[in-house]
Amino acid sequence: MGTMHRSGAPRRTNENAKVIITTILGIVFGTFIGITLPSLSFKINLPSRLISSLDVAISGDKSPEDFGSRKFPEIYVPTNPRGAELLPPGIVVAKTDFYLRRLWGEPNEDLKKKPKYLVTFTVGFEQRNHINGVVKKFSEDFQILLFHYDGRTTEWDQFEWSKSAIHISTRKQTKWWYAKRFLHPDVVSAYEYIFIWDEDLGVEHFNADKYIELVKKHGLEISQPGLEPNNGLTWEMTKRRGDREVHKFVEIMAPVFSREAWRCVWHMIQNDLVHGWGLDFALRRCVEPAHEKIGVVDSQWIIHKVIPSLGSQGKSENGKAPWQGVRDRCKMEWTMFQNRLADADKEYLGKMVKD
Repeated sequence: MGTMHRSGAPRRTNENAKVIITTILGIVFGTFIGITLPSLSFKINLPSRLISSLDVAISGDKSPEDFGSRKFPEIYVPTNPRGAELLPPGIVVAKTDFYLRRLWGEPNEDLKKKPKYLVTFTVGFEQRNHINGVVKKFSEDFQILLFHYDGRTTEWDQFEWSKSAIHISTRKQTKWWYAKRFLHPDVVSAYEYIFIWDEDLGVEHFNADKYIELVKKHGLEISQPGLEPNNGLTWEMTKRRGDREVHKFVEIMAPVFSREAWRCVWHMIQNDLVHGWGLDFALRRCVEPAHEKIGVVDSQWIIHKVIPSLGSQGKSENGKAPWQGVRDRCKMEWTMFQNRLADADKEYLGKMVKD
């Protein structure tokens, strides 16, 4: 027993010495790392889809946000769209569309078919059954967009096509108010032709695909179907003529614009003149030669049903019925638009003479 006691003491002494030496070495090594680590620089290669490379400098005096900072190359591209001059051209997307996208899967697999044309109707829910019949005249090549002036949108989903349509709702506005704000040329540039139609048009004698064929055949940039009026409230120049395919002139009831023509027309629409009266007489300014590129397609015609839905959106003032106030505003806007256009011509021509 005594021998065992004497032999255990040196062993414990050696173990204690090892612990002390290990501790001292750990302190020295830790101090060395603490001094040298802030100056170290690591380069971490991440997957190329996430980021090509990121230089991370580990520093005790920087915030976490600084770890992800990097210097970008100085870029200024004056030919980029206004506001995007600091971006490389390859990342700039200047135009968009109304294509509906999924929330899952590969983006390039979202669309089985891209609509070629855009059809817009300014509607109230009371005309839902009529619009349902009209929409059926348009194939899958046409994207349907409804502007709702009565605020009722979800009820339209009783129709299957409504679930893939675009719905934009603002109460008591006209189609030209909507068009100015939601149909910017860069938004609708994906579509070859843009239909901007009223809700009270009968289409029993209209086929949208055949209409497009005739528009392309005759090179029409601004067009509309011939009108077969029920009560004579139609311009004589836009009435259907049964002895021909097309004749020349368009009004604002059911216009169809090529995307090139629409880019010009959109800029001519006034923000505060919401009814668009007088605009039809100025459309010729947006295409050349106008007598060849503006026309009425007689062999595909529509019927103006004259449903006074817009008048009901007015307000009774000074003893006038709501519809009368709307009509007075239309006439006033026509005069205002003519005056503005004349003043703009005068100002421009005056500058040209001075130059």
